[in-house]
Amino acid sequence: MAANIHVITGKKGGWDVKRDGAVKASGKFKTKEEAIKFAEKEGERYNVEVFIHDEDGKIQEREAFGKKLYPG
Repeated sequence: MAANIHVITGKKGGWDVKRDGAVKASGKFKTKEEAIKFAEKEGERYNVEVFIHDEDGKIQEREAFGKKLYPG
C-alpha cells in the first residue's frame, strides 16, 4: 500500500508535501494552497489519505481518496 501524504510547513519556509517515512519532500511550494492542490492530485493518483497540517504541525484536515480506507 502506498504511503499517506502530508502537507506540512517547510523547514526553510513555504509548504512541503511529504509521504509517510520519506526523507525528502515530494514537492516544495510557496503557498499552502499550491501544496494542497499537489497533495490532492497525488492522493487521487495513489488512493491514499492526505493530511493537511497547520503551522504548528497539528492536523487540520484529512481527506481520503479512491477506495474508502476506513469503512464505517
